[in-house]
Amino acid sequence: MLYETLIGDDVQMAADWLSKGACVGVPTETVYGLAANALDVAAVLKIFEAKQRPHFDPLIVHVADIKSAERITTNIPEKARNLFSAFSPGPVTILLPKQPIIPDLVTSGLDTVGIRIPAHPLLQELLRSLPFPLAAPSANPFGYISPTTADHVYAQLQGKIPYILDGGACKVGIESTIIGFEGENPVLYRPGGLSVEQIEACVGPVIFHTESGSHPAAPGMLKTHYAPRKKLRWLTNDAKPSSRTAIIGFDKYLPGIAAENQILLSPAGDLQEAASRLFAVMRELDASAFEEILAVPFPAHGLGLAINDRLRRAASEE
Repeated sequence: MLYETLIGDDVQMAADWLSKGACVGVPTETVYGLAANALDVAAVLKIFEAKQRPHFDPLIVHVADIKSAERITTNIPEKARNLFSAFSPGPVTILLPKQPIIPDLVTSGLDTVGIRIPAHPLLQELLRSLPFPLAAPSANPFGYISPTTADHVYAQLQGKIPYILDGGACKVGIESTIIGFEGENPVLYRPGGLSVEQIEACVGPVIFHTESGSHPAAPGMLKTHYAPRKKLRWLTNDAKPSSRTAIIGFDKYLPGIAAENQILLSPAGDLQEAASRLFAVMRELDASAFEEILAVPFPAHGLGLAINDRLRRAASEE
């Protein structure tokens, strides 16, 4: 079905479309999501179709609060409750055993579901107006750079969805951190907008399990993801940048390379600012006259871990 895609801030219009089984672009504090009724298999199928997303890649389910989360999981262990209490609403997704009401299509057949309580006020208002939770991966074609504005969504999903709820530019700018559990031990499946240091301060040491084969346990674990159409690779000692090469850096210009070829994500050295700008800069460079993109590794702590994860997957080749 071809839609005349509209952009606006009308929460009721978004709710009406979702109640009719359509997909809607929605703002979160991390990136824009492509939302549908998580309990309606036909609606969820439209997410996979619009994104051209493989069915083996599970979706995150968004709810308004912890009471709503309890309706779709069979158990919330103490450490998961501690994480929800400390960081939700916010950029953290927790993998928990699912209730049968969550279709297997949402979880790609897994017995766990990723649950997130988003912080964006418009999405919170939308969730509280609906009698169902929302399945919502990032609102972009599968594997491409995640969207951080309504215009990003429109540029790539125009005609495929009826409405995009415009909540402005995303403040965090990279996807949520995904945490699961092996017994009582917290497991990091995807670094994101909540740092590992914050998580460990709350629930103790975290096991890293961020790589996956063809059947990931959580979204964002595939080797190749978040990628621009242009070639992106790490800046190494043997790299030979040309005048057609753009370089994504952190806070300092590299010597011997023209400043106009370098994009600093945060001249102030703020990893939060760098994360919030990463995907927007990648999109700008993908649409520019530059022929290739090189990336400088970021500090391997705080949100730098998530930034490096996104750049590594964007630079990966099967």
